[in-house]
This record gives sequence, structure tokens and C-alpha cells, in this order.
Amino acid sequence: MKLKKINRVFNTLGFLYCLTFGLLMPIAIFADIGSDAQFAAANAHYAKGEYEAALKGYEQLVAKGVKAAPVYYNLGNAQYKLNNLAEAILNYERAYKLNPADKDIAANLRFVNQRITDKIEAVPELFLSNWWHSLLLSYSLHTWAAIGAFLTLIGFLLLAAYLFVAGASMKRVTFYSGVVFIVLAVFSLTMAFAQYSYLNGHQQAIIYNGTVNVKSSPNLAQKTLFVIHEGTKVTLLEHADSWIKVELPNGNVGWIEENAARKI
Repeated sequence: MKLKKINRVFNTLGFLYCLTFGLLMPIAIFADIGSDAQFAAANAHYAKGEYEAALKGYEQLVAKGVKAAPVYYNLGNAQYKLNNLAEAILNYERAYKLNPADKDIAANLRFVNQRITDKIEAVPELFLSNWWHSLLLSYSLHTWAAIGAFLTLIGFLLLAAYLFVAGASMKRVTFYSGVVFIVLAVFSLTMAFAQYSYLNGHQQAIIYNGTVNVKSSPNLAQKTLFVIHEGTKVTLLEHADSWIKVELPNGNVGWIEENAARKI
């Protein structure tokens, strides 16, 4: 009976570890990007002020299916240098979703948002909600997963040691220490999944057209409720033919043509 319980413990630990390394796999992909000649060449073009060439290099990486915060961040920088404001915001937003804890990404996003026409005040969050989101975004998803991997490994080793150490006191220390590390590992993994859910739970988009009339229903003949401009971020609520229902940060809702925005 005791052997079955031990097997269940180690099976659970094995599952946690596999789960954690599943979350960490994109880190290995990014390591390849960092040494990739194309990424380095694009960076070299950017450093020389050759922004068109740099832009082309970063866009080729994205076209290959590369999804890494540094690529989107540098792409946003190149777009900004070429005065493509909406494209810069779009790529900074994509970088932010992948690494919300990066201060450079957040700073550049704040800076470019100061240059857009619409200065829309978001509905203020409650204190607890704001505190929770600040904690959630204090590390990237991969960092939360890496912390979880480390804690799982330590917990695994301590529980393994419990089976072999002699003396009741040492068994208690290794067992309860192992349990604490596993609980902390579960917390870290929970934070990773919660962050992913928070950042990807609703689809958002950036307005690409210079001026967009927001309609009361999906029809050009309908009343214009208000007007928004290039660079404004909206949340997508509904889709109907070639129209999308959007919500602004201040809670205003209306319909725009689908081609007026690009999804983050």
C-alpha cells in the first residue's frame, strides 16, 4: 500500500515536470533565434540606421513562424523609425503579450501610445484586481515556468531523499520540505497559466486606418456613434460578415469594418 502511494507521488511529480518543460520549450526556440544569422543581420542593419533592411529581416523571421518578444520588439522599433505608428504599436503589443515583465517593451508601448490621436481613459480597476494583475505580470510566462521547474526538481529530490534517509527527524524534514517546494511549484505553474489566460483570454486589435467611424450596427448606413483613429487598441467582441464589434478601454462599444484593424 505504501509503495502505491509513493508511486502516485512520483507520477504526479513527473507530470508536473513534463508540464513545466512544455511551457519552457519556447525558451529553447528563442535561444536558437539569438544565434540565428538572420536575426543578427537584422540587428546589424538596425544599428547602422538601415531600418528598411532591418524591418525586412524581422518580418522574414515572423513569416517563418518565429514568435519571440525580442523579434516583435525590434520589429516595433524599426516600424517606429519608419514612422509607421500603428505597426509599431501592434508589434510592441505582441512583444508585451510574450513578455509583460520587460520594462523596455512597456516603456516603448507607453511612449508610442502618447503619439496617437485618441487619448482614451480606461475604466479603473479595483485595488485588489490591480494588485493581482501586477503580481501576475511581474515575471514572464517562461520565468514563472522556469521557477516552477526549479522548485519541482528540488521537491522531487527532497521526496526522493525521504525514501533513503535514516532517522525519523530527517524523514520529517525531507518530506515536509519536499511538500513545501511542490506547493510552491504548483503556485508558480498556476501563475504561468493564469498569465497566459489573462493575456490571451480576449482577442484585441489595433486600428490601422487613419480614421474609423464606429457604427451602431454592422452597416455603413447606420448611425456613427463615435470616431476612432490609427493606433487605438480595441477588444473584439463579435464578428458578423466583414464587420467586428469592438469595445474601447472606456467601455464604449460599436461596430467597425474588419479591415480597419489588425489583430494583436
